[in-house]
Amino acid sequence: MHVIIAGNCEDPGQESVKRIIKETRNNKVEFMYLELASLQSIRQFVEHFKAKNLSLHVLVNNAAVMLVPQRYTEDGFEEHFAVNYLGHFLLTHLLLDALRQSGSSDHNSRIVTLSSATHYIGELNLNDLQSRHSYSSHGAYAQCKLALVLFSYQLQQRLAVEGSYVISNVVDPGVVNTDLYRHTTWLFKLCKWLTSWLLFQTPSQGASTVIYAAVSPDLEGSGGFYLTNGQKTKSADVSYDEDLQKELWTRSCKLVGILETHDQAS
Repeated sequence: MHVIIAGNCEDPGQESVKRIIKETRNNKVEFMYLELASLQSIRQFVEHFKAKNLSLHVLVNNAAVMLVPQRYTEDGFEEHFAVNYLGHFLLTHLLLDALRQSGSSDHNSRIVTLSSATHYIGELNLNDLQSRHSYSSHGAYAQCKLALVLFSYQLQQRLAVEGSYVISNVVDPGVVNTDLYRHTTWLFKLCKWLTSWLLFQTPSQGASTVIYAAVSPDLEGSGGFYLTNGQKTKSADVSYDEDLQKELWTRSCKLVGILETHDQAS
């Protein structure tokens, strides 16, 4: 098994590579640089990956920023929307051919996209996806998490229509004790420090449903689900709105410069 850890911080990435190799004795583990806030970086990453001529059986979309101040990427996108959603949208789209080629009727390739329970309070503002007119870090974060669920469901529908041996599911890993909360208030950080042992999962515990979505035989050939605590769960009502899914998909294609064909749009 060849494992690639993609990220924008090389030192922690290389440390993870060393730890995985040590624990699994699998030397086919490597770090590749990827900055999801940059469309150029995403395209370069995909070029470098494809040059390796590797199969791609599982893609886990896991990067995120949370509650950052209002700021925009080099491409002009609001940071939550760019990193948490739009970067994953483009990355997945550019890797779909590799996923299709790697999947089979017995072993489907899998796309696992991480969202969170925050999507339940998210509102998708199609007229202001970049939160330029009324910015709230909480609102921007919730919007991108809802967008990820909508994207995952619409992707599954398109894959099913074309008959690909690829499935798409979305995972809520739960409340996990990571550095994701570094932009929260000092009071929240204090409460987190005091209660993390009780309320927060460890990274290993948070990864359990991700691993389930990536490898469990129970999900072979089954996509379009919202998974939490290792179980299929109902997501927010609005996430099942197919018209909203399609509109977000079309707008996302335009934002990242993807030409959507008639077959894709149908």
